[in-house]
Amino acid sequence: MSNFEYIISSLPYLTADFKYEDGEGFRSITDQIRSNLSEKDAGALDFLLKGFDADELNPDFYALALAHPVKFLREYFRFDLNLRNAKVGFLNRELGRPDGQDLITGAGTEEDENLDIDLYRFRGGEFEEERKVASALAQDSLLGREKALDDITWEKISSLETFHYFDITAVLAYVAKLHIVNRWLALDPDKGRELFRELVNEVRGTFTGVNYKE
Repeated sequence: MSNFEYIISSLPYLTADFKYEDGEGFRSITDQIRSNLSEKDAGALDFLLKGFDADELNPDFYALALAHPVKFLREYFRFDLNLRNAKVGFLNRELGRPDGQDLITGAGTEEDENLDIDLYRFRGGEFEEERKVASALAQDSLLGREKALDDITWEKISSLETFHYFDITAVLAYVAKLHIVNRWLALDPDKGRELFRELVNEVRGTFTGVNYKE
C-alpha cells in the first residue's frame, strides 16, 4: 500500500536560495517518491515520467495514455497531446509547411487492429485551453511564449488535482508540476524558484483540511 501521507509531508521545502543538493535533482526526488509507492502506483508514476521523454511521444504512447486506468494520466496526456499538436500546427503555419504535417492523431488504416468504426485508436477530444494556447503561441518573445504555455499547463494540472490530497493523483500532479519547475531551473533559475515555492505552498496547503500543523 502506498504511504501517501508520508510522501506528501516529506516533499522538499523551498528556501529563498533553493537549489538541488549535490548529486540530487528531479530524478532523486521522484526516486524517493517511488520508494514509498505500491507496485501499481509506481507503475503510474513511471508512465508519467516516460511521457516527459519527447522520444516516447508517438501514437502508440498516446493510445496507451488515453486508455490508462488512472484518470489523471488520461486527462493529463489528452491535454498534452492537444498542446503538442497546437505547437506543431503553429510551426507548420509559420514555416509554410503542409497543414497537418507531423501532427499526432489516432487515425489508422483498414489493415490496423483495435480501431473503432471510424478507424481511430484514440482522439484528442475537446481542447478547452485552445484559445489560451493560441494566444500564448502568438507572443513574439520565445521565453514569454514558453512561460505562458507552462502557466496554462500548470493551471490544467491544478484543475485535475482538485479535491485530491493523499492519493496517487496528488503525487502525479506534484511530479508533473515539479517537471515544469525543473525545466525553468535550467532556463531561468529565478522563475524556477518562484514556481517551486508556489508548488510547495500548494502542497503544504492541502493539510489545511486535515488540521495539519507544523
